[in-house]
Amino acid sequence: MTRKTEMPTAAELLPGRTERMSVPQFHFVNQQALSPPFPETFEIVYFGMGCFWGAERKFWSLPGVHVTAVGYMAGTTPNPTYQEVCSGLTGHNEAVMVVFDASILSFEQLLKVFWESHDPTQGMRQGNDVGTQYRSGIYVSCDAQQEFAQQSLVRYQAGLTQAGRGRISTEIIPATEFYFAEAYHQQYLAKNPMGYCGIGGLGVAYPD
Repeated sequence: MTRKTEMPTAAELLPGRTERMSVPQFHFVNQQALSPPFPETFEIVYFGMGCFWGAERKFWSLPGVHVTAVGYMAGTTPNPTYQEVCSGLTGHNEAVMVVFDASILSFEQLLKVFWESHDPTQGMRQGNDVGTQYRSGIYVSCDAQQEFAQQSLVRYQAGLTQAGRGRISTEIIPATEFYFAEAYHQQYLAKNPMGYCGIGGLGVAYPD
């Protein structure tokens, strides 16, 4: 195991800053407001599944998704920069915020996209991207999401086991503060269609 795949100790954590990241007012693809407040009836969940450029693209065009954004989740350093997150000394994961209308798109449908779109068995990496910021994670905003996400893990693990795949390493925990990533990261692959996308699924379908 390399140091890059270990969570930082309290003594190693970077101090961060009080200033928040400046982000665009509107989503590059659907022109919805990128920052809260969002409609009160909508739900929010955050997914970590490797490089957040490719992960975000999996969600922004789904019917029922109101808006997406990329940022940093489940770490300690306040208002980190991309370079700080990549250092492995903030504890954060690259994550996608998904704001959705559950009357149109169910949480389970989102989970299906999540499980099928990356390899959740790799621990602190995703393909050639190695480090704590590339870990698989579901960061929930309520108890109901937590319970459903845990149930979905059990269901998908059964499918992976049947296919001869490994054990899921995905963390499923309550969402902490979501720190928006820099403006150029937002909807990166819509702005740069030929840009890097390192995520890919295992070819195992989530059971319907």
